[in-house]
Amino acid sequence: MATLRQRKGSKGKEASPAAEVQSLQSNCCTHQHPQKILQGDWSWGAIIWTSIGWSVSVGLGLLCCIYVATLHENDLWFSNIKEVEREISFRTECGLYYSYYKQMLQAPSIPEGLSELIHDNLTESKRTINLLQRMNIYQELFLGVLYRLLPIQSYLEPVYFYIYTVFSLQAVYVIALYLTAWLLSGSWLAGMLAGVWYILNRVDTTRVEFTISLRENWSLPFFALQVTAITCYLRPQLTALQQKVMVWLMYVTTFCFCLTWQFNQFILLVQALIIYTLDCVDLLTTTQVTTLYLVQVCGLLSVWLLQFCNSMILGSLVLSFIVSALFIRHCQTGLKTGSLLVRLAKAILHSALVLLLTLTINYLTKKALQLRSDEHIFKFIKSKFALGPTRDFDASLYLCEEAFGLLPLDTLERLAGTLLLYPYILTLLLLSGILAVAALKNLSRAKGGSAEEKKGAADGQVDPFRPDVAYNLLHTLFYGLLAFSTMRMKYLWTGHMCAVAAYGVCGTELWALLFSTLRCNTKTLLRLVRCGVPLLMIGCLYYKFWPKLMEELSELREFYDPETVELMTWISTKTPKQAVFAGSMQLLAGIKLCTGRVLTNHPHYEDKDLRERTRQVYQVYARRSPEEVYELLRAVGADYVVLENSICYERRHRRGCRLRDLLDLANGHIMDGPGENDPDLVPAAHPRFCEAIKTDGTAYTALFTKTFQNKTFYVYRLKKKRKKGAKSSSDPNATQ
Repeated sequence: MATLRQRKGSKGKEASPAAEVQSLQSNCCTHQHPQKILQGDWSWGAIIWTSIGWSVSVGLGLLCCIYVATLHENDLWFSNIKEVEREISFRTECGLYYSYYKQMLQAPSIPEGLSELIHDNLTESKRTINLLQRMNIYQELFLGVLYRLLPIQSYLEPVYFYIYTVFSLQAVYVIALYLTAWLLSGSWLAGMLAGVWYILNRVDTTRVEFTISLRENWSLPFFALQVTAITCYLRPQLTALQQKVMVWLMYVTTFCFCLTWQFNQFILLVQALIIYTLDCVDLLTTTQVTTLYLVQVCGLLSVWLLQFCNSMILGSLVLSFIVSALFIRHCQTGLKTGSLLVRLAKAILHSALVLLLTLTINYLTKKALQLRSDEHIFKFIKSKFALGPTRDFDASLYLCEEAFGLLPLDTLERLAGTLLLYPYILTLLLLSGILAVAALKNLSRAKGGSAEEKKGAADGQVDPFRPDVAYNLLHTLFYGLLAFSTMRMKYLWTGHMCAVAAYGVCGTELWALLFSTLRCNTKTLLRLVRCGVPLLMIGCLYYKFWPKLMEELSELREFYDPETVELMTWISTKTPKQAVFAGSMQLLAGIKLCTGRVLTNHPHYEDKDLRERTRQVYQVYARRSPEEVYELLRAVGADYVVLENSICYERRHRRGCRLRDLLDLANGHIMDGPGENDPDLVPAAHPRFCEAIKTDGTAYTALFTKTFQNKTFYVYRLKKKRKKGAKSSSDPNATQ
């Protein structure tokens, strides 16, 4: 297994608190330079102050980029290790994605490389698939073409061009969070604080330094930019031209986000629910709601076209939901009229109709398209919340991984240690209270009164709950719930959490409420605190964490995985180029990258036939007869099978979650080791294949020949079937 090791040698009439808060918010927000520039004020003061803010954002983005790049180099000694070790460092599915970038570079020409991706017969044996349709690898295609066209081949190695591009997107991510906090609070100090928090909480905000090619590392920066564009679009008093620019920015960022991650539809579904909630409580106008919905639809349909009409997009829940929400909203013309109770009853009925129509449209669409690519995700959700059986092999693979479990409490401890959690919770509680009051007021008003107040708000007469703040509040709430339910989704939440907490520190709401309670609400004091507190917090964070960062950056390690290197070298030199390999999904991704051999299965799990094929290949770790395993492997075209001791004798997971246990349960067999078993499980008739084959029994040697062995891996070649009584010949590549 891959490991890291240390390198050798190295006062007047008192108003109500709510009125005072609104007054202070209005007074403080009307003199902010970003809003002045948005309104066309190009005074020297505004230009200089805004330029400083932009410069700080770029500086923080570059700092984050350099930071993660340095960590990556220090952990692996990437610049000094061999090419095969560099490729092995692309773990699991990361290696599969990077192999397509490598494939584009090795193609005789760009058109031929594109054709190889569209008609690929290496990724899945006995099949020709369109990789651009099946997977989200346009980024690898784009970078491969770009590297071939740019005159940089003599200055920059291909692998560095790839990883530096991904690390540069982290700079984009930080800048997007910076701008969101700046737009919300009106002060670029909030953006500065958000950027600092993002970097200091690296463990919980990103994992890019060790999972470079992971799809989320490409897509989340664009998602953060989309949130920034939405925040700007929902700001009041934008001109028609500015609104059009923001709509186009929202579309472009949504398109890039969807193009680079296969799980885009589920993320956008949560965002569509946020828009729907804001619409129900009258915090967005009809135009805004429709525009946001259509941006999502256009982004998804654009990706659908680029992915050669990928049916998984048309069958997505988010498209069904948006169509249902817009249709029923159009049909229910009197939805936003009546008293509070009437409005609430209408909202409940409206939501029930939308849900029913969504499920109906989605069911009919999937039936018409015969779509079953994403059914494993819904099985996982049902099993996770105890809504269905838990013996399903695909669902259990997810349920048994820590990344798909609940968010660990130590995450909150780390966030509290960087002073992020406390202002975030206070901001969340305060804004949630204000939002609840605003929603009740909107639902209590008659339709005409609401329109008049909205018109008054546009004229600056009243100060309602800002729609951009409302969106970001629900954004952090919804994705926070998602993160708590599934740990892997925390990266959607923690980055935006930094922007919301920074807004709470540098915005007006929290301080205005505090000062109105203490009866010392003055503009000067509020401005002083809004500038002084973030600077003080940044100073404290610098004093506490700068030495730790320097110590972290001074730790030098080295990539060390001699067994895998030995395996890859043997495959490259001792097996035919068209040989087909079977094994674990994670290992096969590395074999494709390092050797270019044909695979039986791989980690990109969004295909029903591939999932079934993977379950068949994994029978090598189950209790099956050698004849059964041989037939299963031959059915998928395998010439060689790689067995891993780390899977056969797995101890990382608890009993019931080891891969061999999942296979036993799926096959109806009793699991290994002490512990309870379900009464319907029966003892297996055969020993575990991965263990028994090492005994070199006659039944096994008649079908399999050991061709490679080290401390971690065993490779067996599948013999061609012979008649009974025929002598078996030895393999010249066999090792002891």
